[in-house]
This record gives sequence, C-alpha cells and structure tokens, in this order.
Amino acid sequence: MLESVQAILDEYADLESRLADPAVHSDQDLVRTLNKRYAALGATVATARAWQAAQDDVQAARELAAEDPAFAEELPGLEETLAEAEEHLRRQLVPRDPDDDRDVILEVKAGEGGDESALFAGDLLRMYLRYAERRGWRTQIEDATESDLGGYKDVRVSIKAKGAPGPEEAPWARLKYEGGVHRVQRVPVTESQGRIHTSAAGVLVMPEAEDVEVTIDPNDLRIDVYRSSGPGGQSVNTTDSAVRITHLPTGLVVSCQNEKSQLQNKEAALRVLRARLHQIAKDEADAEASAARRSQVRTVDRSERIRTYNFPENRISDHRTGYKSYNLDHVLDGDLDPVVQSALDADEAAKLAALADQ
Repeated sequence: MLESVQAILDEYADLESRLADPAVHSDQDLVRTLNKRYAALGATVATARAWQAAQDDVQAARELAAEDPAFAEELPGLEETLAEAEEHLRRQLVPRDPDDDRDVILEVKAGEGGDESALFAGDLLRMYLRYAERRGWRTQIEDATESDLGGYKDVRVSIKAKGAPGPEEAPWARLKYEGGVHRVQRVPVTESQGRIHTSAAGVLVMPEAEDVEVTIDPNDLRIDVYRSSGPGGQSVNTTDSAVRITHLPTGLVVSCQNEKSQLQNKEAALRVLRARLHQIAKDEADAEASAARRSQVRTVDRSERIRTYNFPENRISDHRTGYKSYNLDHVLDGDLDPVVQSALDADEAAKLAALADQ
C-alpha cells in the first residue's frame, strides 16, 4: 500500500507545481483537466497524510515507551487511531472509475405499459431534476417526445456540475448506477376499476465526453434537417431547425429539436453522439477486462431490472443492493441520496472483496 500512497502524493505535488506555473494557465483546457485531477486526489491525499502522521505517532510512542511507562499507556489508543486511518486509506485506494468526475447525459424512455409508462417516465425525469437541484447541478432538457396524456415517450437531459466536484460528487459518480429498467406498481389514471398495474421505463446514463477525446470524422456523418414538432405532430416551428445525425460506421442515430436554431440543435446532437461513442468504447474496454474486474461491478450491473417503485405501499426497493424504504414520495421529490449511496456501498464492498482475494 505504501507504494500506491507515495505515487499519489508525488502526483499531487506535481499537480500543485504545474497549477502554480503561470505558463500552464495559457491553456484553459489543460488547467481544467489538471484541476479536476487535483480535486479528485484531494481527499485521498488528506487521508494518506493522516495515516502517515498516525504511523509516526505510534513509532514515537513505541520508542519512548521503553523509557517512560506513560507512553506505553498511550500506545493502544494510538494504534487504534492508526488502524482506523489505515482502513480509511484502504477504502480511498480502491480503484476508481476514471469517469467519476464527468457530467452526464441521461435518457428516460417509456417501456411496457403504454401511456402509464410515459407518465412514469415523466415522474423519473422530475425525480432526477429535483435531485440535481438539491446537489446544485445544472440541467437542460436536450430533446423530448411527449405523450398524449402527459409524461414522455422519451426525454434526454444533460446534467452538469458547477466548478470542480470532489470524489463521488460529480453527476456520473452518483448517477451511473441509475441505468437500467425501473418498474412501477400503481393504479394508472386510465384504470377505472382501481386495479394496480405494473409498467416500466428505461434509464440510460452516459458520461459526457470532451471534444478532444472522441474524434468524429465529418465524412462519417449523415445530417438531416426537419421541422420540429410537438405532441401529436403539431408543428411548433416554421423552419427546418430540428437535426438528425446518423453516424455511418456504427449506425447510431441522434436527433435534437429543442433548441431554437439548427446550429444549436446540431451541436447538442453532436454532444450526445460523442457521449454514446465514448460509452461504446468504455463498454468494449470493460468487456475485455479481467474476470476479477467484472466480478467487482457485478452487484451494480446496469443491464438488469434495478428498482421497483410501489405506490400503494409508498415503497422503493433496489433489487441489486437490497435497499428498501417506505418514503417513495420523498425519493420521487429528489431525496435520492440514500438509494444512490446503497449502490456506491455495494460496489465498494465488491471491490474490496476482490482486492482481498488477490
């Protein structure tokens, strides 16, 4: 562990030195990258320094105990402090997702259940928007297709942090486990008999990629423009401002119509395309990872049905982590942190167990 700690301390010192160099600040993209990494390492460095200080205290007490019994009496307390600092540091050194400091693009799509599923998709969107508001993040709906009875057939929103968030505080770090099938059990507004129905909506979460990370050849794109429209096909724009981009090598199709100009819609669609291509590359890298790595993320497999929202019992259940509570109304109003934390804890426990087996 000592080698890992020293490497982190050395990197942190190097970042401090580079950020103090006025020449570096001529490149704002580089400064932003360095600041993100500096913020990400900050908590681990503080923990490492506390661990080193605890080691020094124990070593000094052991040396002095031979001459003064008073120091021997202090030793058990100092050793307990050292053990706690070491455990804290061990958790800090668990391999982190390199995308944890990124913003996200989140999509909600209606699934089984028709109009009721679209209404539930709207509830999920509101939950994420409220959660983002609680955490001080900025949100913007990029594209949406509303259903006739309200809600959304599909909706895409970008969620961005303000400033340089610390570890586990950026949108991707906290929302990446939301991807999957969300199931709702309630009496639909269209149900005249009062029977409880089950429907579902899908959530897709992607880390937003920087322009320099995903290179897109303009020759690989087919760009179509068309007239924006609202629910039921009603025109909401008299110009061809909506944009549909097809990435020919992969067949990915991204459309955007919520912005006022064709140029703005094109830029928004390209941002989503970059994020999707980044996610494809990330998934391919994960697929090639070792069996140990795959086992580490098994508890939060985003391809599974992940959660049930039971309205009659005001209950929310996460099927991956075993989390259950009876405050569904609060969760849907944005109080999502306890649910998110259960996924973070499960993932960390799996990673610690994998490290212990090595």
